[in-house]
Amino acid sequence: MSSTHTIKGHIAALFSVIFWGTTFISTKVLLKAFSPFEILILRFLIGYIALWCIKPGKIEKIPGQKISHELLFLGAGLSGVTFYFLMENNALTLTYASNVGVIVSTAPFFTALMAHFLLKNERFRPSFFLGFLAAIAGICLISYNGSTVLSLNPMGDLLALAAAFVWGIYSIFTKKISDLGYNMMLATRKIFLYGLITMLPLIPFFHPSYDYKEIIKPVHLGNLLYLSLGASALCYVIWNWATKVLGAVKTSLYIYIIPVIAILTSALFLHERMTLIGALGTILTIAGLVISENPFSKKTTSAVKSIDIHKQ
Repeated sequence: MSSTHTIKGHIAALFSVIFWGTTFISTKVLLKAFSPFEILILRFLIGYIALWCIKPGKIEKIPGQKISHELLFLGAGLSGVTFYFLMENNALTLTYASNVGVIVSTAPFFTALMAHFLLKNERFRPSFFLGFLAAIAGICLISYNGSTVLSLNPMGDLLALAAAFVWGIYSIFTKKISDLGYNMMLATRKIFLYGLITMLPLIPFFHPSYDYKEIIKPVHLGNLLYLSLGASALCYVIWNWATKVLGAVKTSLYIYIIPVIAILTSALFLHERMTLIGALGTILTIAGLVISENPFSKKTTSAVKSIDIHKQ
């Protein structure tokens, strides 16, 4: 493979994480006019339509397909779409976007923990535990952020942590789906569809009510398209191409840039304050993630790959 092709792979991966690192800002802006549930529906409805346009047609039949396959797609849609983004969006109403950006990036830890117990032949490296402790310590500092006034709602940080945990569950589902041999573009489109279906029972509880005048406002429409077409459709295609060029391990390293992008953009566009303690917590969290990168043996790194599928 030529060095030029490799450079393009790095650029593609960087492009994706820059998008994903700024999605917290777009969501925060949209929360001024829409509820977390309303944003969730719009984002994935538009994203599903976009994926259908990119890859139309029915998903291919896998020999020996059983109802268990459909349950995997259902589980992935429920955990990775409905629950994850509902928790993340609600967390953004309660705490800083920078907090959410850093905390949800602990998802690889939960993926690794679940893979260890639920997938075969998955073994930890000692560095995994060291990194996990560093990241948890960082999360505690971020949640406090050096504030003597309770200006932060701990529930927001806990929701973000719960979202990371749910993403770990989603990663197990997508790992099992990918092992079945489905085309991942079509599989993701189907996961989006199941996500939309599992949102339906929640409608009576959240009562979504759209003001279309608000939707067509340039600032709202622009951010919706940014989330739906950019982060949920375009970046998925680009990220998978980068993974093909660079490999899952090298590409996954870029995911650790997401909280850095989230923090910087939160300070620039939302004027969120970052204290010395908050900055130290950020450093600890990112350091923990880097230390724990590739926690499994070389033969079993594929479970970590699943965290990269259309993240943000």
